[in-house]
Amino acid sequence: MPPADWNLLTDDFQLALSREALRHAAETLAEHARLLALEMEHGTLNDRGGPDALRLFAAVVMATNQDAFGPIGHA
Repeated sequence: MPPADWNLLTDDFQLALSREALRHAAETLAEHARLLALEMEHGTLNDRGGPDALRLFAAVVMATNQDAFGPIGHA
């Protein structure tokens, strides 16, 4: 049975889990960026450029992962 407390995990296991989580997050963000680019190329979304495009990207990430984000300060 795996430990229920993060602190009971070995440092190596914590590091491995953290790296896997970061890898997964990067893959997810990259996929969102690709999807956003495709939507813009197909004219589904307007390419607003610069900061607006980044804000749009952030909105896409938040909308598609809404369940993963809780109130600030409750990680």
